[in-house]
Amino acid sequence: MPVSPIWPAGSAVNDEGEITFHGRTAASLLDEFGSPLYVIDTDDVRARATKFVHSAANAFNNTVTHVSFAGKALLSKEICRIVTESGMLIDTCSMGEMRIALAAGVPGRRLVLHGNNKSDAEIELAIEQGFNKIVVDEPGEPERIATIAKRLGKRARVMLRVTSGIHAGGHEFVSTAHEDQKFGVPLLAAGADAAVLDVLNDLKDVTPAATNARISATHSPENGAEKTEKSERELHYDVKYPYDLSHEKVSEGDRKLAEAMTMVADGPALAVLKDIYRRQDVLELVGVHSHIGSNIHDADAFIHAAKRMMLLRKTLWATDAYILPEIDLGGGYSVAYTDGEDSMDIDVELTRLADAVNSTNRALGMPAPAISFEPGRYIVAPAGVTLYRVGTIKHVHLSDAKDSDGNPIAERVYVSVDGGMSDNIRPALYGADYTARLANRTGSAETMLARVCGMHCESGDIVVHEVQLPADLKRGDILAVPVTGAYGRTMASNYNQALIPAVVAVSESGAHVMLRRQTVDDLLNLDVSE
Repeated sequence: MPVSPIWPAGSAVNDEGEITFHGRTAASLLDEFGSPLYVIDTDDVRARATKFVHSAANAFNNTVTHVSFAGKALLSKEICRIVTESGMLIDTCSMGEMRIALAAGVPGRRLVLHGNNKSDAEIELAIEQGFNKIVVDEPGEPERIATIAKRLGKRARVMLRVTSGIHAGGHEFVSTAHEDQKFGVPLLAAGADAAVLDVLNDLKDVTPAATNARISATHSPENGAEKTEKSERELHYDVKYPYDLSHEKVSEGDRKLAEAMTMVADGPALAVLKDIYRRQDVLELVGVHSHIGSNIHDADAFIHAAKRMMLLRKTLWATDAYILPEIDLGGGYSVAYTDGEDSMDIDVELTRLADAVNSTNRALGMPAPAISFEPGRYIVAPAGVTLYRVGTIKHVHLSDAKDSDGNPIAERVYVSVDGGMSDNIRPALYGADYTARLANRTGSAETMLARVCGMHCESGDIVVHEVQLPADLKRGDILAVPVTGAYGRTMASNYNQALIPAVVAVSESGAHVMLRRQTVDDLLNLDVSE
């Protein structure tokens, strides 16, 4: 029978209470490949990748959509091939990720380079390989990319990452669109009143033709000359504005929108876009990028950020007569980590997002751009499970303690496993919640409140903060922790010189090693000291 919706599609529980993956029991996988072990259902990865590509295309059926897999979630040559065969591009953000994707045979035209601190070598490789785009992250980067492209005799496709000011995501460390952080270029200047952008939520009385230019209330003549009526009129003609803002028939919506466009035009993001546009001989400006956070359950924050990107696109058209071809709305589409948790219904939420983008562009009098997405966690997290062997089981008697629901408890059982924060740092880093269940047999009906912890020398080395496990749990049993396909293996470490586990792919075709387990020889070979 199925385990529950948060487990991989190919998982089940057999009559003996063992968890199976496409027919292979957890015990047989550990016996063959060792413990701990990352298990990835590659059929599920393929299905989820294909699903997202189709959902995006169906939602935005009036334009082109691109979906890039965020390689930071989990990357191997096999994963690269699966997601590209499913219609995706791949986002990379380091030389290692770039080289793995290229080694998998992915052509440069299906690769993207991100990163807030790209090396010259990374930029050079991306340009040489003809990457689909390089995402500019700071104001000085266009000059660096242009210099390298000119030396190579090539033209680089670039996109600007913009911090929209829309905040989303559960933890501060994964909320990436607020101003005080390392990513992107702000949409608005410091101190600007973002409330002016609220006009985007009510564009009913906006006239598309009225937004054909950036409007400035004043004009400063050159050489200190006195401002005249003629200079004021020339300003309006130069920017092709169809009427004076002082005219009584101008709607309040048009006035507010003009104010919002002026604020955007004076912001850092537009200045960088202009800098890129001036370098057309070596840089092709393909669009703007917005990433607002991670594990977001609905489209609300995406809608607000998308509206701001459409306003930026409109403003660049108004100031420079250039229409950005593409808007990348980033990633952050949620999955459930425990039973009962919310996860994003991408069919519903992408349709809501498409409706908002389309209506905003209609109001602004702009053609639809190509729309891009960057899911990572959504594709691989639910396809992954980590298997552990149980070691020490310690009953700790407590006074004045409570469980997560605030109920008093007299005891907590610490269940130690043969892995921990070295193979899944997310509980320690973000306070992320997971669940676990006995995987090698049917346990007792009686349960105990347990905390699954690792083997490392840290009190914060917790795998699962709180879970009910069979009271007869014993050393040597197998625990399975689901939804570990994203940011487990890719954030793994050698803390306490622990060996990074193998990643085993399971599917209807069988099981095989995708990424081999580290060995002690690997550790010793890195140590070249005498």
